[in-house]
Amino acid sequence: MPLPTYEEFIEPILRVLSEKPEGMRAAEVHDAAAKRLNLTEEQLRTLLNSGQPMYRNRAGWAYDRIKRAGFADTSQRGIWRLNPKGLAYVKEHPNPLDIEEAKKLGAEYLNVPLGHLLSSGQDESVAKTVAISQKEVESSQSPDELLEQAWNKIRDTTALSLLEYLSQVTPARFELIVLDVLHALGYGASREDLKHIGGVHDGGVDGVISLDKLGLEKVYIQAKRWKDNVGSAELQAFYGAVAGQKAKRGVIITTSDYTSAAVNFGNSVEGIVMVNGRQLVDLMMDYDVGITSRLLKIPRIDTDYFDES
Repeated sequence: MPLPTYEEFIEPILRVLSEKPEGMRAAEVHDAAAKRLNLTEEQLRTLLNSGQPMYRNRAGWAYDRIKRAGFADTSQRGIWRLNPKGLAYVKEHPNPLDIEEAKKLGAEYLNVPLGHLLSSGQDESVAKTVAISQKEVESSQSPDELLEQAWNKIRDTTALSLLEYLSQVTPARFELIVLDVLHALGYGASREDLKHIGGVHDGGVDGVISLDKLGLEKVYIQAKRWKDNVGSAELQAFYGAVAGQKAKRGVIITTSDYTSAAVNFGNSVEGIVMVNGRQLVDLMMDYDVGITSRLLKIPRIDTDYFDES
């Protein structure tokens, strides 16, 4: 069952706040609106990537739209409250708002600056927007969710591009890239602690990481720039190569994936970690290996800053 859209939160929030003209704490409004919408436990547990419950995020954007319509103000930190205009609106609409009316409230004042509302006393002269994005009006997602969706699309596109670049480098270059990724993850005190061994006579091992300066603890690496999935035979051969080095740990990384038989074998032994192509490029993006990133500053209120206690 899909979570109600942020427009659908407008109706219960208006009703909840109309019953408490003195105002309520935001968290109380979130939960009261969720109760009126009969949200399931699963819906209440649904999180954004930021870790914020999605229903609270949508309730917050619903209240933002209510404020932009001139129906509420926030004269006290953390308290949501309808103003006289908002209370009058609810009184004029005793029956639950249908979704079209809620969407109208959610979109009609979309571009009204809140600063203008605060300085004008939220009177009837508040100008309505004349340029509304139809896509945003029809969206069931909050702006935060749309941002995350765009971020995921960019990440997926970059992942595919990274896999294309990895498929075009030489096997030797790929082995060095794998060592760079592992170093970025924190393996080895310095890059010199990760040695490239790969070659015709590498014995099934492409690299080795010394976890201590004396080289007493080592992790052996195999890097496979493959199109086909890695099978159990290859994994067993790598396991044997690691054992032949009298080592306890090995990491095998491929640009493709693993067969079910290979996965079963890997799960049946200790000390072998398997990384597939998508996991590899995710690590490259997370640790800025082979990519550049730009930071976007997403503003969020620091409520502690305004605490006078």
